[in-house]
Amino acid sequence: MLTERATAMVEISLRNSRTRRVEPFVPLDADNVRLYLCGPTVYDRAHLGNARNVIMFDVLFRLLRHEYGPDHVTYVRNFTDVDDKINARAAQTGRPISDITQETIGWYHDDMDALGNLRPTHEPRATDYIAQMVAMIEDLIAKGHAYEAEGHVLFAVESWREGYGKLSGRSVDDMIAGARVEVAPYKRNPMDFVLWKPSSADLPGWDSPWGRGRPGWHIECSAMSKALLGPVFDIHGGGNDLMFPHHENEIAQSCCANGTERMAQIWLHNEMLQVEGKKMSKSLGNFFTVRDLLDQGVPGEVIRFVFLSTHYSKPMDWTAKKAEEAEKTLRKWRALVARGDFVDDSDRGHVAQVLADDLNTAGTISKLHELYEEARDKGGPYIGLFKSEAQLLGLLHDDMGDWTVAPDADLSAYAAQLFQVRERAMQAKDFSKVDALKSSLTAAGVEVRMSKDSVELIPGPGFDPSKLEGLL
Repeated sequence: MLTERATAMVEISLRNSRTRRVEPFVPLDADNVRLYLCGPTVYDRAHLGNARNVIMFDVLFRLLRHEYGPDHVTYVRNFTDVDDKINARAAQTGRPISDITQETIGWYHDDMDALGNLRPTHEPRATDYIAQMVAMIEDLIAKGHAYEAEGHVLFAVESWREGYGKLSGRSVDDMIAGARVEVAPYKRNPMDFVLWKPSSADLPGWDSPWGRGRPGWHIECSAMSKALLGPVFDIHGGGNDLMFPHHENEIAQSCCANGTERMAQIWLHNEMLQVEGKKMSKSLGNFFTVRDLLDQGVPGEVIRFVFLSTHYSKPMDWTAKKAEEAEKTLRKWRALVARGDFVDDSDRGHVAQVLADDLNTAGTISKLHELYEEARDKGGPYIGLFKSEAQLLGLLHDDMGDWTVAPDADLSAYAAQLFQVRERAMQAKDFSKVDALKSSLTAAGVEVRMSKDSVELIPGPGFDPSKLEGLL
């Protein structure tokens, strides 16, 4: 049952890209905590790096729901379904744009679901908010912040010189000097960016006061976030590659159109992904999608664990060794919780306390290792506590465990046999049968853990139950 509360039970702090500081998070309205994440452009599979901010915001979403109540958190993540990359894919394949975007959204949902991410509260598509974009552009023109030129509408950066560049820490003059932007004859300033552009007959387009055309990339998030979260909301995020120009341009549009000093209270950006110590790129042959890994047999929960093991503000290095270690840990953890679903909420909060410190997922994983050891030693309700705490990170949910073999139940008879064989061996002072049984279990991919009073068998990577036939 939902417990109503106006403030969080723990003090949450987040690293605000705007101020370059970790700050206490105080929502504008504790009854409606609002966050927005820039979503994918839907023309192809999501690559592994695309998953990082999705997992980051999923953990944030879970923490905020835990602290403020599920009904008091609104999470928006958009789909960009009008874009030149989509147009190019349609021209290349001869397929209708609607088929490409619908298929890609389905792929995206399947892949992100496989990583254990909750669906956001709202997932707006840009094409459903064209009217709101047109209205915002009209407002910007009326207020002197935008102008029409040769069928285009552009935002005039000089009209908001005092605010532009504050997120990324750049001055307008410096940006102009080092600009690598399209220099078009209709631009008053090389930093001015497109709000609306004309569409030819073979491209998607909508009627507007400036003729048939389509929106620029940046305006969609300003229009959708305002429609679903209001002119100012709590948290906006994405990869740090979006800080400039996308997020900088969003802020300019939104503040000028809405007459506000800010768009979001806190800006949250994650660092980029590396693969085996190198930047992921097709030229290096280390570029792969989330689906590539899943099809190779890497469980989604394992991918999630690897991502959580590095703080979002640091570069993350995906390695095969990390995936192997994550799988081993998760099999061990799932073997423990499979003993029984004991529920005990009386002592929860260990993970939330660590996680509240700027989404310290790496520290939270360490805390879960401690809780695992306690649960393994004490059993009973401590197992339930360990499981419920892990679930705040999106781990050990029942619907995420299909990749493991039902561990403890299947191996309990073998554990009992090994325990008895060892008891007899201790009396006879002959451990050859113990060693032989352990060797057979290890050959089947089972990790054997023996203490003075117990035997624990954990299926590891490559567990093959067929190799256990004839041991009992």
